[in-house]
Amino acid sequence: MLDTVLGKLARQHDPNVLVGFDHADDAGVYQLTPEMALVQTVDFFTPIVDDPFTFGQIAATNALSDVYAMGGKPLTSLALVCFPDKADTAILERILAGGLSKMMEAGCTVVGGHSIRDEETKFGYAVTGVVHPKRVLANQGAMPGDKLIFTKALGTGVISTAIKKGVAKQSWIDAAVKSMTTLNKAAAEVITGSHQPSAVSHQGTNVHALTDITGFGLIGHAREMALASNVSLVFNASQIPVLDGALECIRAGYIPGGLKANREFAECLVEYEDGIAEETKTLLFDPQTAGGLLISVSGQEAGLLASALNDAGVPAVEIGEVLPTTKPTIRVTASPDPATLALSF
Repeated sequence: MLDTVLGKLARQHDPNVLVGFDHADDAGVYQLTPEMALVQTVDFFTPIVDDPFTFGQIAATNALSDVYAMGGKPLTSLALVCFPDKADTAILERILAGGLSKMMEAGCTVVGGHSIRDEETKFGYAVTGVVHPKRVLANQGAMPGDKLIFTKALGTGVISTAIKKGVAKQSWIDAAVKSMTTLNKAAAEVITGSHQPSAVSHQGTNVHALTDITGFGLIGHAREMALASNVSLVFNASQIPVLDGALECIRAGYIPGGLKANREFAECLVEYEDGIAEETKTLLFDPQTAGGLLISVSGQEAGLLASALNDAGVPAVEIGEVLPTTKPTIRVTASPDPATLALSF
């Protein structure tokens, strides 16, 4: 809806805007000097878990992710709070404490915020980071021959729906919470070479495009990358990591409204190979919270990057490749090899 409205408005022309909303990227980037640009993003939402501290952690992790997805380093944040007037302020304190714990882990300073009274609790952050203007990683830039590497696993949307309905198994909750509270910091540091010099870092120009998989699901964000880069993408369904319990949630009908909207919007660009289960197709549109990074990297360097990420404790998996633009824009294949069944994290 916002994309439709923004498309009707006059566009501002500022040469210092390196990344705006033209290609639906993860954050805005504004150049300050030849050596520095600001990365700016904002995200907030309603509780998706019962524990206030954990909700705060998830909200912070999710908000920080867009800065990492641009190759940036988060510096400061502003808290956004909507809270019922008669609710227990001890709950709000725990939410804020959870968020602060992740901001501290990221090295990002909370410098203020804004709160309003609201019947429904909502929480998140506006985050500002920095990046070198020539090292911005956008969703534009994927090249034919690139491999697609993904960190984390899909399924937080359907599992969160099961949590809200009170039917999620504890093992499902534990896996989803672990994913949603794990910063993309380590992955971003490997990709950008800030963790240690790497032949496959963006400084070596072999990482061509980057995005994080959040509310629009894997297919939705992949669509943005494909259209912005003028390429087509192929995913191997059997290689895509899946959270424990995600497929069971889909089979039981715990489908969030966002998933249905994502599918209605983006599936017209997707072609499936025969043999892919309906629940797997559905999962590809699952809206993620604090999801993983989708990396388009030179095919020659993909193995090195995946190994470097795994060595840093990031569960990186090659899930597809980039092709010259063709129809369909996105193709999903099924592997005949039973040894390459979808991973569970």
